[in-house]
Amino acid sequence: MAIAHALLHYIGTRDARLMRRVQRWRAPRWVRLASIWSTRLGDGWLWYSIAGLILAIGGEQRYRALATASFAALAGIVHFKCVKHICRRARPCEQEPHCWATMLPPDQFSFPSGHTITAFAIAVSLGHLYPHAEPSLFLAAFCIGISRVLLGMHYLSDVAAGALFGAAIGFGSFHLFALF
Repeated sequence: MAIAHALLHYIGTRDARLMRRVQRWRAPRWVRLASIWSTRLGDGWLWYSIAGLILAIGGEQRYRALATASFAALAGIVHFKCVKHICRRARPCEQEPHCWATMLPPDQFSFPSGHTITAFAIAVSLGHLYPHAEPSLFLAAFCIGISRVLLGMHYLSDVAAGALFGAAIGFGSFHLFALF
């Protein structure tokens, strides 16, 4: 138990140090705009657009792809809501005000990043079905995750954990629907 406590303290200290630097950084305009757009796309707009594209040009496996990605997204949402309720980690923007981001967080708690879980769950589940789209899906998921740190909504460890949880959920969803 002492080792776990020491590890959490180590991660928390590094997270806080990085977040102070990020929140005081006067990012160039393009970084600010890219961060805001990435987060807004991660609110669901990108996933709804991809679902429409899959329906239109997704080929024979389009319904399986939609089922796989929908299940991955739903499982990710349930997962992050439960874990956030258990962990109750305060968001960085509540610890120290951000110098340029004025977005309001979607909920009260920080760990893990729900945007990142959803992004990686969908990217992994669809990437297995459409390998040619995998690099674009992972780039989008990465941008969404990093934007959450740059906007002061999450610590880096929240995003890293969200990427791991999301990838595992997406992988499980793909294999679950591979049976059909």
